[in-house]
Amino acid sequence: MSMVENLLPELKAFDATARFGGMSAAARALGLRQPTISAHIARLEKHYGVELFHRRGRQVQLTDFGRNLREITNRIFRAEEDARSLLLAAQSQFQGRLSLCAVGPYNVVPMISRFRENNPYVEVSVSMGDSSDVVERILDFRGDLGVLVHRVDDSRIHCVPFRKQPLLVFANCAHPLAQRTSVKLRDLAFCNFVVRESGSTTQKVFNSFLQSEGIKIKSSVEIGSREAVREAVAAGLGLGVVSETAYVEDPRLVRLKIQEPLPSTYSHVICLQERSSVPLVARFLQVVDQMRCS
Repeated sequence: MSMVENLLPELKAFDATARFGGMSAAARALGLRQPTISAHIARLEKHYGVELFHRRGRQVQLTDFGRNLREITNRIFRAEEDARSLLLAAQSQFQGRLSLCAVGPYNVVPMISRFRENNPYVEVSVSMGDSSDVVERILDFRGDLGVLVHRVDDSRIHCVPFRKQPLLVFANCAHPLAQRTSVKLRDLAFCNFVVRESGSTTQKVFNSFLQSEGIKIKSSVEIGSREAVREAVAAGLGLGVVSETAYVEDPRLVRLKIQEPLPSTYSHVICLQERSSVPLVARFLQVVDQMRCS
């Protein structure tokens, strides 16, 4: 067998196995039989004398060499998707796939809704994570566009501002501060707070603001998602902080009426500089620009 002629099918089997965490899942995704996937990967490993995966029952884990190869196959098959999108864009209707990643649904869902109005044949997928996850997925070619709440200063990243998002503090209805018609910033001193993980831009902005005002707070619980923060605050574990767009009205909760103005975050949409002119990416950025100006 000439590996030069047949390398692409083997790489596609390898990439799908790495992406889906197993050969059976890769076979389903590619519409092949599992033994075919196994044979493709075995040929790669035997021909080049490398080990691509550690096998643990039905699960597989990339070796160090496999991770290096995956970075390359990510680029190969992302380029294939870009080529397909370009060709489909030449037709009367835009078609293809768009992979988005975001720190929350509050900005990205309206963007998708507006985008789909004029692009109904484009498949859109969304993954959620903190800011560092979003940036990493963009840089690794695992996402086309990212939506987060801060500017990314990286020459590899194309960053488009979207909207200003003021922060607010909320509490359980039974919290002493919830009963007040007006709350001073200094009243937050030494209150328990339910805080987001270290990767949360919202939490960083709020903590930095309090520090600049000379206010210290207690951290009673650190939680990794907005939904979990909301439930912890509702359970009386402390106060919470979110942007106004991310706040969900709940009969168990109340916004605190703080006298002083609180800081804001600024949502941005990002993509790789080299992919900003890809038809579907450029079309989505055009929608973002229209929404920002409306």
